[in-house]
Amino acid sequence: MTRKPSTPAPGPLALERLQHVRSRTGLSRSEIYRRIALGDFPAPVKLGPRASAWHTAEIDAWIAQRIAVRDQGARA
Repeated sequence: MTRKPSTPAPGPLALERLQHVRSRTGLSRSEIYRRIALGDFPAPVKLGPRASAWHTAEIDAWIAQRIAVRDQGARA
């Protein structure tokens, strides 16, 4: 059986652990997981039974979206 390769998301193929995501977003651990549950933050990639990380491009896109929302409010 031949598996089709998955198409990677645009951007660098890099993962960030929680501490780096917290530093980049300014959000606490509990706030990150609360927003994931609400569907307002990218879900982590499971690396193993006790390890997760986030795709760098998805975090970049989330940050860019926050900036775009801010800029739209400034124009209104």
